[in-house]
Amino acid sequence: MNQEIHQILTDQFGVFEPELINTLADIGTIKSFEEGDELMRTGQYFKSTMLIVDGLVKLYREDDESNEFFVYFIEPGNACALSMVCASQQLTSEVMAKALKPTKAILVPIEQMDELMLKYKSWYYFVLETYRSRFEELLSVVDAIAFKAMDDRLIFYLGKQVDTLQSNLISTTHQEIATDLNTSREVISRLLKKMEQKRMIKLHRNKIEVLEELHA
Repeated sequence: MNQEIHQILTDQFGVFEPELINTLADIGTIKSFEEGDELMRTGQYFKSTMLIVDGLVKLYREDDESNEFFVYFIEPGNACALSMVCASQQLTSEVMAKALKPTKAILVPIEQMDELMLKYKSWYYFVLETYRSRFEELLSVVDAIAFKAMDDRLIFYLGKQVDTLQSNLISTTHQEIATDLNTSREVISRLLKKMEQKRMIKLHRNKIEVLEELHA
């Protein structure tokens, strides 16, 4: 049994029953990723699913011309729902995932997925809850694209960053935001300047300070 995994699961995945924690500590492995490392890429087959225990992961789509579109973040204590789906069904990934800061994950072999689902109710409900929460996030993204103007999408995006990072100071560039929202840097710069004039934010070099609660 891997005692480090056992302790991490006990501390961060309290919904897991003790027997499940013991099993995952036996079959799981820990993998570390540096900032900028890819955790998954389009067309990749999975050998395991991932439980994120430290750091922050950005999930995004990439088109044939390498244009990116932000989908959602995966934070410590959460799992990648798409890796669960692709791993259990032996499907290739349709998304990319990148570590935004040094990240640590517990890898669970795909050949164990069916047995875990059948044997442990806490794993079964954890997988269902992971699917549900990620589906809700996808709906939020779809709503933003379908029903919101770019200025509202930007406010929604920055608000999500604040909630995820638990900080009013966001380290990013205008180009990175434009890439995530699939628009031009000029458009983002113009909208951010308007927000600054309204005292909603304050712009710094490669940082944005959010001065009020943002709702789109």
